[in-house]
Amino acid sequence: NPLHKSLLRETLNTYFPNQTAKNDSLVRAIDSYRAEQITSMQRQRRAKGITSPGKMGDLFGMYLQFILAYVIVMLLTYYGVQTLATIRFVKYQQNDPGYLMQFWRFVNSEPLPKSAGALLPYLNFSVVPLIKAVLKAGLYFIMFSPAYVIAYAFKTRFDTDSLFFLVLLGVISNGLLITYAQKFYTFLLSESRKGYVQTAIVKSLHNNYFQHTPDGIGWPAIFRFNKSFPGHVFGHIYENANFQYMATIKEQASFLITGLVIIEMALNIQGHLCYELLQNLLFNRYDVALAIILGIFAVVKATEIFADYRIFRTRQRFANE
Repeated sequence: NPLHKSLLRETLNTYFPNQTAKNDSLVRAIDSYRAEQITSMQRQRRAKGITSPGKMGDLFGMYLQFILAYVIVMLLTYYGVQTLATIRFVKYQQNDPGYLMQFWRFVNSEPLPKSAGALLPYLNFSVVPLIKAVLKAGLYFIMFSPAYVIAYAFKTRFDTDSLFFLVLLGVISNGLLITYAQKFYTFLLSESRKGYVQTAIVKSLHNNYFQHTPDGIGWPAIFRFNKSFPGHVFGHIYENANFQYMATIKEQASFLITGLVIIEMALNIQGHLCYELLQNLLFNRYDVALAIILGIFAVVKATEIFADYRIFRTRQRFANE
């Protein structure tokens, strides 16, 4: 802009009156830099389009990487949702009061010991639950935090361009894991209050939810990927709740895809699909951008088709039984 150029030259001459040649040289250098920027942007706009074999190959590699990250995050969240909800439900059936309540009850019921020997057990039963409650609250804060907030907090310590970091952020951030764990827990609670549960108990199925008993629910069964609880009433509760959860996977897929797109764009993760989408929108290469959007849409629709197929097969199995 000629007006801006004149204002800059006058400002430089005012503050540096005896350096007119140097000021003019600085203005010319800025002009040259701006011209180079414009030329570079024009070259970017004229860069190879979607029909170029090289461009198609690059995009296909990024697309496969995006699908890989998506599948890993989906599997981890699927496992995490079921595991967290199961742990919470088991603790509910055990009438577990929670860490803060444990701390409060112990402090109100037990006076502070006067001898040094009794102080260590007192701290173990009072301070340890409080520390666990604080750590649990901190974990909840992380799980509900946006991905870019967590990423920028660790950006100087981790390689944020790695697939591992992308998967980690996709699992623990944006409230994805905790939101759907709450949904699955609601399904478990709803199923546990239905009449068939009492019928199953009458038919001598186990109803003990403690870990260290032969008829209880052990930790290996809870942390198994394909969870099954043979001979226990919770097996039926879990199976019916899982059937209801399948319908929410389609919603979860859209939520997850949105989160991955935001992570890659917000962090400027170069060489990844959504960063490429952002660059192509910036330089008006709408053919490439549209191809990327259609590819992401295809991933979502494929997930929905898979979820519908799983629901259909499960209904068939229930009908045969």
